[in-house]
Amino acid sequence: MSRPHARTLTLARIWLQQTTVLAMKEIRQLLRDRALFIYTVYIFTANIIIAAGGASNELRDSPVRVHDADRSVASRELIYHFQRPRFRLAGEVESASAAMRMLDRGETQMILDIPPDFGESLRRQQPAHVQALIDTSQANTGYLASSYAARIVARFSEDWAQRNIIRAGGDPRNLPAIKNELRVWYNPDLNDKWFNTISELLTMVTVACILLPAAAMIREKERGTLEQLLVSPLTPLQIMLSKLLSMMLVMLCGTTVAVFGIMLPLYHVPFVGSVPLFFLLTALYAFTNAGLGLAAATFARNSAQVGLVVLLMVMPIVMLSGTWTPMESMPAWLRALMYLSPLRHFIEIAYGILLRGAGFGLLWPSVLPMAAIGVALFALGLARFRTQFV
Repeated sequence: MSRPHARTLTLARIWLQQTTVLAMKEIRQLLRDRALFIYTVYIFTANIIIAAGGASNELRDSPVRVHDADRSVASRELIYHFQRPRFRLAGEVESASAAMRMLDRGETQMILDIPPDFGESLRRQQPAHVQALIDTSQANTGYLASSYAARIVARFSEDWAQRNIIRAGGDPRNLPAIKNELRVWYNPDLNDKWFNTISELLTMVTVACILLPAAAMIREKERGTLEQLLVSPLTPLQIMLSKLLSMMLVMLCGTTVAVFGIMLPLYHVPFVGSVPLFFLLTALYAFTNAGLGLAAATFARNSAQVGLVVLLMVMPIVMLSGTWTPMESMPAWLRALMYLSPLRHFIEIAYGILLRGAGFGLLWPSVLPMAAIGVALFALGLARFRTQFV
């Protein structure tokens, strides 16, 4: 081996040892910072449990008040269909005006108003009308209540029409009909806990990957140790890379605890895909967001400022990347803009591996943009760091 080549290997070994020592220093500082350490443990344990036990997106026990002006067999039969688990009959009201007052005061979710000629219209085989007044101040529950009410009334109408056919001597089974068969894949039971825990994990990984590296950098500024690092035989790349690698290791440990310690044993969230691929791409995602956190730290002077900067970054990333809001419901310009968000691509990766068992061959269209964004953000943070301190 030539002497220049041996010297290059020696320098590379020293460079790696210095970076490793700095990374271990960052982990020790995180362990000594009680508030930050407790927060890190919380977001990967108790916070996942809280998210799994949170409010369901389904409609449950929505209170219904009835104004039955007909009081016929048909009206009572229709009212009987509004039962648990979707609806809960909360009693009758004397008049339509009283029903509206209760709706205005928020004492009920829905008013079912049945007119006096409801049963007679059905007996004459004429169109019968019924009115549902729904409080949609809470848009999601109001939409679900209207959808389920429409399905109940449609089913009631179908049953009544079949009875008339039978009375006339016909056979409803001979009528032309469209048979609707649904096949639900990847979450056949529509289990909210699977969605809530995975979404909360992605959200907390995003927050922590941005906040922890930024907090580590700001801590160096506030304690005056950043200048000591700069006058030491270390490069800016080593300083930033050590913080990035240490926080990546923390994220991988936290994700391991969340997935294998809580999500799988407690809520039976499936892990269909490759475990090594999932954690490899999680590390790539942590690298991407850590670069964003380090870049944010270069715009702040203290912990209070970096908290505000991180909050300014995290909120649009989490709320608009598709974790809790479907991308299809957003304007076209906003969907295009959010392709610059690393979380937008990691959502496809995480759900693809965990629930669908997707491999790299299916995930590379999301992996490559995320990697490119990570390199760009790390380069931005490194350039800002050099400009400020070197």
